[in-house]
Amino acid sequence: MSGLKTSFVLVLFKLITLPSLAFGQSTSNDEFELCLDNSKALADRFVACRSIAEEGHPKAQVILGDLYDWAHLYPQGASIPNDDTEAVRWYRDAAEQGNAEGQVRLGSMYSRGAGLPEDDTEAVRWYRKAAAQGDADGQFRLGRMYARGDGVPKDDTEAVRWYRKAAEQGNDDGQWLLGYMYAEGRGTPQNDALAVRWYSKGAEQGNDLRKWDLATMYARGDGIPKDDALAVRWYRKAAEQGDYVRKWNFGRKLSQGDGIPEDDVEAVKWFRLAAEQIAEIGDLSWFTILGDMLAWGRDDVPQDESQAVTYYRIAAEQGDAIGQRLLGDMYAGGRGVPENDKVAVKWYRQAAEQGDARSQENLGDMYYRGEGVLEDYVQAYAWYNLSAAQGNEDAALKKDNLRKLMTRDQIQKAQDLSTTVYNRIQEN
Repeated sequence: MSGLKTSFVLVLFKLITLPSLAFGQSTSNDEFELCLDNSKALADRFVACRSIAEEGHPKAQVILGDLYDWAHLYPQGASIPNDDTEAVRWYRDAAEQGNAEGQVRLGSMYSRGAGLPEDDTEAVRWYRKAAAQGDADGQFRLGRMYARGDGVPKDDTEAVRWYRKAAEQGNDDGQWLLGYMYAEGRGTPQNDALAVRWYSKGAEQGNDLRKWDLATMYARGDGIPKDDALAVRWYRKAAEQGDYVRKWNFGRKLSQGDGIPEDDVEAVKWFRLAAEQIAEIGDLSWFTILGDMLAWGRDDVPQDESQAVTYYRIAAEQGDAIGQRLLGDMYAGGRGVPENDKVAVKWYRQAAEQGDARSQENLGDMYYRGEGVLEDYVQAYAWYNLSAAQGNEDAALKKDNLRKLMTRDQIQKAQDLSTTVYNRIQEN
């Protein structure tokens, strides 16, 4: 009888509350939809989420907490304060209502010590609450706490148990770390086949970095059997999914035979795809590598000097000294572009002013021969001198030969100019 009474009360509660939410608060419903919509402006979502969160809706509370937590990553103009304390407040409100996402987020704040003192024991408590509800992220995070011994005694067997629960629900982090536990024989008997199985599942739905990591493991035989074909397959998947950096690095590995069979034709393909996608890249030297491959041809890669100029120019215009020198070489030799000594001098000078020894020698040559600039032995000597000081023996020989053609006054002026330019380069 008591069970029937409880059911009646629950039904009565739903009858009282649902109409007010569904029909009595259409404005709130509109705000809730705005709060959930990732395509809307962040500032608008923030206002809507706060309004709904204050009404006690746990999903809105979690999103509001996220907006506070990650505000430092948003573009300027979003007008959302980065406030970990506020994030904790809203995560806790959701967590205490039993919302698993809120529990995981609150656990993460305790684990990170963000917005409150770091407390791994509290982190474990909230992760466990989410995990007990079947939340895969909570299960993965609880497993990781056991694997590390954070907030609980270190226990690899428990770590594997929770990783497995998360993995079997499709959590890619859980799949990846379960693969690691099998590979290392931690908390479970070592098993390469199961390691590969779970690594592959985690990589398949994970980001490009995880695919890249799996490829590297196959390339090295690191924890799993070495397999060149699978290494190439996973590098390719990572490059296809990833940004220009991943594409560029795949090209680099193919061009150098770095852990995988060398394939210059395929390398050029990926270099070009990366270059098309490029906005900015940390290592401009790979533009010059691609330029070199095209400028001279390589194995089955056909020579294409005009394309080489394109890639040298990308590096040169972003300040890469080697790219500037090589672009100068193309103009000086009329390769891929009409011969133009003045433009060659321009690029040699930019590289030389950055301290590139070969560009300094080349610029000295242009002054010595009067190509693209007026003949000037003082300038030529000064640039040869700077290059020779860096150990360039050819420049040292040219300087000694030129010295025989110069007056004592000219040599002194050239030495003084060398000092002035050297100081400028060091300042820069």
